[in-house]
Amino acid sequence: MRPKFIIYSFLLICFSLIVSCKSELAKSEVSDMAKVNELHKDMMPPPEQPTKGFYPSWIKNAVIYEVNLRQYTPEGTINAFKAHIPRLADMGIDVLWFMPIHPISKTRRKGKLGSYYAVSDYRAVNPEHGTLEDFKSLVRMAHENNMKVIIDWVPNHTGWDHKWMKLHPQFYTKGKDGKITDPIDPSTGEPWGWTDVADLDYGNTDLRKAMLDDMEFWVKQVRIDGFRQDVAHGVPLDFWVEYRKRMMKYDQLFHLAEAEVPAHRNQELFHTSYGWSFHHLLNEIASGKKGASEIKNWYDEDRKKFIRGFHMHFTSNHDENSWNGTEYERLGPMAKLMAVLTCTFDGTPLIYSGQEEPLKKRLEFFKKDLIPFENYRLMDFYKKLILAKHSNKALWNGPFGVEPEFIRADDDMLIFKKENENEVAIVVLNFNKEPMQYKLPFDVSNMVEVMSGKLRSFNKDEEQKIDGYGYHVFTSF
Repeated sequence: MRPKFIIYSFLLICFSLIVSCKSELAKSEVSDMAKVNELHKDMMPPPEQPTKGFYPSWIKNAVIYEVNLRQYTPEGTINAFKAHIPRLADMGIDVLWFMPIHPISKTRRKGKLGSYYAVSDYRAVNPEHGTLEDFKSLVRMAHENNMKVIIDWVPNHTGWDHKWMKLHPQFYTKGKDGKITDPIDPSTGEPWGWTDVADLDYGNTDLRKAMLDDMEFWVKQVRIDGFRQDVAHGVPLDFWVEYRKRMMKYDQLFHLAEAEVPAHRNQELFHTSYGWSFHHLLNEIASGKKGASEIKNWYDEDRKKFIRGFHMHFTSNHDENSWNGTEYERLGPMAKLMAVLTCTFDGTPLIYSGQEEPLKKRLEFFKKDLIPFENYRLMDFYKKLILAKHSNKALWNGPFGVEPEFIRADDDMLIFKKENENEVAIVVLNFNKEPMQYKLPFDVSNMVEVMSGKLRSFNKDEEQKIDGYGYHVFTSF
């Protein structure tokens, strides 16, 4: 154990006195994040150097795929999904992230089938999906196909018929009336509207132990490869310190936070966090509210806040698709352009269930709504981007890769270059609906244009044409 953990322990004791019964963290990835970051700010000094072995080696060039199991097949089962594993492996997917696979609470359920995130038993599998043995078999199959499996964990709240309700009511937050409450927005004192779940009280040390025990069950018994932690910013920072301490013995586990809190990564509690602010910026650019020149500004500001780890970037996920619209609703004709950006720019890319079809409808959240798989028309598009990421070190994730060198960053065009160990990637993105001309301040010699597969060579300052909302990705080989 490093000497700094002595300092950390003292600070954590102080922090626990501050949070007492419940953390004052905001409960939404987009609401009151300034308050969240302020509460997390400087709770512990960051390690002077990244901890040796902090990052699992397999994450260096990994691409994540989110599995919405209920909507993926007509059966909505684990065993039915297995048929897609070879296809996704061929596509190049490295990590299968499963939305919560646990049983769903019936008490106060929303809709016919309820929310994945109203968990009634952390150690069980929803019988609508199959059995625990089915999921163990799926994990083995994924591993045989050189893919990892992470599961969605819901630490902030449970469903109303979780066994803890009767056995350990002290695990839950009480309202002014002394009754267990659904999650409350601390900035207003009003409920978020998550009426199908009950808020957990991290001031209770027994809850913390029970939660960590349940997480570790999946690592030891099911052999999963990591967690996506739901509403990670709604759980006190010192719990995540306990979490990392418990999980550090599993050095190849991957930890993803559904949050954008610098302390989560700077304190080496998570490897990766959501790129929510980047995602919202892309939506604003596509709607005309902001210009593409803001991308470089975002990057510069982001690097001042985050000194460890890397973001997960996306054009869609289960929340965005169901509540805010498909990428085609939000990004319009820039949808593929933005997908290229998220796959090449900064961090690890996420592909949501059905994006390879493409998925052009919002999926119902609380009832059956089948993804209309038919031709997988964008599978080759993603496969080429993933192959480039796998094979070119310039495009690797976080500390395994490099920062982009901005060549042009205005409202019409973004051009950046990345070079790592003599491997080079050049990305050209046209945010104008009209064809454009661009020049590069260096010669390009025998580089592959990823989408066409053709070798390209041209001289410094030689004009190149790019289609409206077009994209060129050049890689060395």
